[in-house]
Amino acid sequence: MIDPKQIKISDYNYSLPDERIAKFPLARRDESKLLIYNKGVVSEDVFKHLPDHLPAGALMVFNNTKVIQARLHFRKESGALIEVFLLEPAAPTDYELMFQSRGRCAWYCLVGNLKKWKEGTLVRDIEVGGRPLSLKATRGPMHGTSHRIDFEWNRDNVSLAELIDVVGELPIPPYLNRKTEESDKTTYQTVYSKIKGSVAAPTAGLHFTPEVLQALDAHGIDREELTLHVGAGTFKPVKSEDIGGHEMHTEFVSVRRSTIEKLLRHGCKAIAVGTTSVRTLESLYYMGAKVLLKPELSEEQLHVGQWEPYEPSPLGEWPSVESSLQALADYLDRHQLEVLHSSTQIIIAPGYEYKIVRRLVTNFHQPQSTLLLLVSAFVKGDWRTIYDYALAHDFRFLSYGDSSLLIP
Repeated sequence: MIDPKQIKISDYNYSLPDERIAKFPLARRDESKLLIYNKGVVSEDVFKHLPDHLPAGALMVFNNTKVIQARLHFRKESGALIEVFLLEPAAPTDYELMFQSRGRCAWYCLVGNLKKWKEGTLVRDIEVGGRPLSLKATRGPMHGTSHRIDFEWNRDNVSLAELIDVVGELPIPPYLNRKTEESDKTTYQTVYSKIKGSVAAPTAGLHFTPEVLQALDAHGIDREELTLHVGAGTFKPVKSEDIGGHEMHTEFVSVRRSTIEKLLRHGCKAIAVGTTSVRTLESLYYMGAKVLLKPELSEEQLHVGQWEPYEPSPLGEWPSVESSLQALADYLDRHQLEVLHSSTQIIIAPGYEYKIVRRLVTNFHQPQSTLLLLVSAFVKGDWRTIYDYALAHDFRFLSYGDSSLLIP
């Protein structure tokens, strides 16, 4: 097996002219172009015809995370503008409880213009529901590359969810090189988004419309949802020459027991919508392997480390996918849990052996990105065939761009 730590990121570069980056989505999501890569053969279609290219009876898995308005702006008395970017809940740590918080909470945040905020509390006066509210932010200790920020507001009848809907700004990707517009609040969410927590959209899902979802149902495709909250680390460039020097970001996942049961019924095979669904599905296998080794681990201890898939199995050999997923279902039963809450730092790069994902719907990713490594691993190194075709045939790239269906 290839040692992924020795992969040079420069081998995953390609020329992406700025004009090929879609700055806005099409007026109708499902009229976007769809590249089809089927065992080395490339063709194209329109996204709304996706169901025609999928086998009836297959299981398709979507990430139902919802992008939050994570950018908060405060102005100091000096006039300096400070941006506080919500990354990860600190207190409470549970996403659902966090958005129900009233009066106070704490997040780990990136801080823009940090040098102008050496001390003191930032205050922003706003109106929520027609009544005044004062929001305060106090800077705490470092947490990795972020800071703990404690927030307080003077109305206990206002939840954090209500508050950031008023004061926050949707964080569209930095490579769009433009300000967030009102339309992004709709277009930068999937039509099936439900669970608040992401700071970036699972963009493969942006092409789906209610009509496409109905067509999938009519075609006999079984649909299932899970949740991975996309972190800002998804845009983190690989700065090391070798992949071994790149640290993957941790992302939080929630998977229902019924989803694991459905995977088992489908022979542990799935069509993944987006790289976040891939990372979650593949991580489930390694979580189950941990349970087989140590049945009484906590959910937190089921965290999948970056390099675990490439290391020798602590069991002597890696278990079958079915036994691994069954162990995870049994674990939830023992602990009387309907939903698994854990996290993953998995990096999927050439040399990785896919366990669950058999087909992938995904957008076109940035050069020299970990997402491009994931695609290369999926198509057994043939990513340039796909990207050369897309560049030569006027496909639109990145978050608001066109998409592909990959069948290795």
